[in-house]
Amino acid sequence: MKKTAFNELHKKYGAKLVEFAGYEMPVQYEGIIAEHKAVRNSVGVFDVSHMGEVQIHGKDAFAFVQKLTTNDVSQLFKGRVQYSSMCLPNGGIVDDLLVYHCGDYFMLVINASNIEKDIKWMKENVFGDVIIKDISDETSLLAVQGQNSMKTLQKLTDTDLSKIEYYHFEFGKVAGQDVIISRTGYTGEKICFEIYSSSDIKKSEDLWNAIFEAGKEFDIKPIGLGARDTLRLEYAFRLYGNDMDETTNPLEAGLAWITKLDCGDFNGKESILKSKQDGLKRKLIGFVIEDKMVARHGQDVYVGEQKIGHVASGAPSPMLGKNIGMAYVTTEYSKNGTEIEVDVRGRRIKAVVTKTPFVS
Repeated sequence: MKKTAFNELHKKYGAKLVEFAGYEMPVQYEGIIAEHKAVRNSVGVFDVSHMGEVQIHGKDAFAFVQKLTTNDVSQLFKGRVQYSSMCLPNGGIVDDLLVYHCGDYFMLVINASNIEKDIKWMKENVFGDVIIKDISDETSLLAVQGQNSMKTLQKLTDTDLSKIEYYHFEFGKVAGQDVIISRTGYTGEKICFEIYSSSDIKKSEDLWNAIFEAGKEFDIKPIGLGARDTLRLEYAFRLYGNDMDETTNPLEAGLAWITKLDCGDFNGKESILKSKQDGLKRKLIGFVIEDKMVARHGQDVYVGEQKIGHVASGAPSPMLGKNIGMAYVTTEYSKNGTEIEVDVRGRRIKAVVTKTPFVS
């Protein structure tokens, strides 16, 4: 297994380590509920260095990223970030990603489990004067999330963090290190930052330690993958491999807002447009369970004796005190308020189709 530059610190903080996307990663430290609430109520730090970062250089970089991704890259300028997706010609989602406009190049941030596949796809679609540079192994990434994240990080940088808008970023210094400071995250918190830095172990550990010292007064905590999943699900953020994959298109996944069918051409556009014109056969919906049992990925969803779909993601919501999830169901049963049942280990559990995000 690969290890991030923070691996020894995870052990020092008592993390339970598991294999994830080829890396040894912390699934939890103190416990998922405590870590989840630490982010919602104050500030938490995630090691997400397993994510992939790919720079796109060359005079045709813009045209390439515009063709490769479903969102409209022309809306970007230096310092702005865009959520997007890459699709196959049949509209299936290769991956969801972030696109950073870094001035004279773009940076694509991709899912850890898809790095090899994504780069292969990029190379198969490359044209013109374009250089694809994988900097994943050279990059450490910490997500500092929660209402006290700005107060924590502001102690360590001369960059005025209050001036960085949501889904924007700055090149700057944190704890004396050259970094990208990005106002992004996967928790739903509006006060949130992701810090891209060197993967040098000493520099990474120094950065971690400086952040934890700065956040001491806010009871800052390290956060594992377990709480990362419950936090993102409360805001109905999609997880690749669960809520979308190469068998789903962005419209089915509820990602029409990042799929600009009226802006130029991109991979999969014709197929996605046809599925819209023909009418979607299924949709990703949110649901709340009226039971103590938790729905999990792949479990069947029913109305009466009719199977109407399957669970994409499911988990307890620590903030709601209820079990929540997302599922693909046939369109006729996608309306909010529809009563459905989930087959949890042979037992039918009642649930209700619910508006997302689950918390706000």
